[in-house]
Formats: sequence, C-alpha cells, structure tokens
Amino acid sequence: MTTGTPSLPRELMLLLALSTLWGASYTFIKIGVETIPPITLITARTLIAGAILVAVIRWRGLAFPRDAATWRRFLFQACLNSVVPFTLIAWAQQTTDASLAAILNSATPIFAFLITALLTRHEAVTSRKLLGVGAGLVGICLIVGVQALGGLGRELSAQLAIVAATVCYAGAAIYGKGFKNLDPMLPAAGSLVCGAALLVPVSLAVDHPWTLAPSAASTLALLALATFSTALAFVIYFRLVRTLGSVGTTAQAYLRVPIGVAIGVVFLGESLSTMGVVGLLFVVAGVAAMTIPANGSIIR
Repeated sequence: MTTGTPSLPRELMLLLALSTLWGASYTFIKIGVETIPPITLITARTLIAGAILVAVIRWRGLAFPRDAATWRRFLFQACLNSVVPFTLIAWAQQTTDASLAAILNSATPIFAFLITALLTRHEAVTSRKLLGVGAGLVGICLIVGVQALGGLGRELSAQLAIVAATVCYAGAAIYGKGFKNLDPMLPAAGSLVCGAALLVPVSLAVDHPWTLAPSAASTLALLALATFSTALAFVIYFRLVRTLGSVGTTAQAYLRVPIGVAIGVVFLGESLSTMGVVGLLFVVAGVAAMTIPANGSIIR
C-alpha cells in the first residue's frame, strides 16, 4: 500500500468503485438464490472470496497476524460485516426485489452517523455530515419515487432483516477503524476466512450442498459476487475506512441506487425522469458533504 498521504480524488474514485461493486451485489444475490439456498450461497461467497484474498496475500509476501487477539477481532468483524448481514440479505431477497434491498440498505450512513454521535464519538459529528445524511436520503427518495417504496408494507420480516443487516454494516464500518495499522487486505481476508469457518458447518448441516443442482446463471452470479462484490470490494472497503473514516465510507450506500438507475438506463432501456436527475444531484451533494473534510484533507 502507499505510505504517503492518500489523494482525495483517488479515494473518492475508490468510493465510486466500491459503490458499483456492492450495488451490483443485490442483482447477483437475487439471481443466486433462485437455485442456491441463502446459507450455502453466502458460505460459498465468503469461502471463495477468502481463498482469493489469501492467495493474493501470499503472492504479495504479506503475513497474517499470529496473535489470538487480532483473530478474535477478525471473527467479530466477520459477524458484523459478512456472516450476519450477508445471510440476512440473501434470505430476504428470496421474496424481496433487489432494488428494494438496495434502497433499504442505503440507510447504512444514517446508522453509522447515529452510532458515532450517540456511542463511540470517535469522529467529529458536524452539521455538514448531518446535512449530507439528509441530502442523501432526499436524493434517494427523488430517484426511486414514492411508488418504489410502496412495497414496504409487504414481506415485513424480510424488510426488517435487511434493516438489521444495515445496522450491522454501520457497526462494521466503525469497528473496522481498529484495523488501520494493518494492510487493508489482511482484515479483509481474515474476516472472510473467519466467516467461512462459521458458515461451512451450518451449510453442511442445513442445506446438504452436495445434493444441490444450481443453474448456470446462479453459479455465474455466485462467482461474480464472490470475486468482485466481495474479495475486491472488501480490500477497497478497508482502505476507505482508514482514509475517509467510517461515516465517510458508508456514504457509498447512497451511490448504490443511482448507479443501479444508470445501469438500467444504459443497458435495459429504462428512462430517468427529471426528478431522478435532481435526485442524483442531491445524492452527489450528500456524499461530498459526508466525505470531504472542511480542511480539504483526507479524514484519518
């Protein structure tokens, strides 16, 4: 990793990349759970992604920490950032649309802001960040429209599961600050390995994966989910937690919805209304307010 001062434009580009990778994950999950049970899908996701990162770590000549305390922290991070939220979202998306999952999950910065303001207070809670939270929510509402939220009254348990996953992600962003002295790839790989260790026995006992016959589409979605939306995304995520801060990093959740809309416009022929364009501007303004510090430097 670079040892000098991180470049703000580069970090914001990485924030955009992370938003795209995680924004695509909802579609991958929706396709995956069509023929792969949620627990087994997430087990394979963490196992494949963890194996990829371990291989890259060996190739780079890095060494995992050997102390038990760090691995306990990896295990706790795994519960917050993969095992619990991944499984909850995959279970919920059996009955919930990918777009609605993305919308509900976009509340991550709200919970990160509230946890920071009320409990940890490890980052400055400024009026500008509060304004960013509000602007982001307004933008999302303008983009998706009131009608898109009409499904909130149905499948309540699935939607509450996604909200619970969102709270986990917020806690993970804050807890992840404790790994700032490690190369970002180490907590990313360590937490995924711990997550796989927890999930594999559950998958074997509950789903009997050797009896499954997943479709080609579900298999390809799983591979994309593990490789791009998990392995690569986690490395970017832990870097941004270190450079932009936990609240700034979770601001990527706002970008998931507009990116999804843009993909629909370009590849699916969907249209973006004038109100949608205004909403995009609100989202960009909100992300800027939450990620760009007043002095113009990266939040450390």
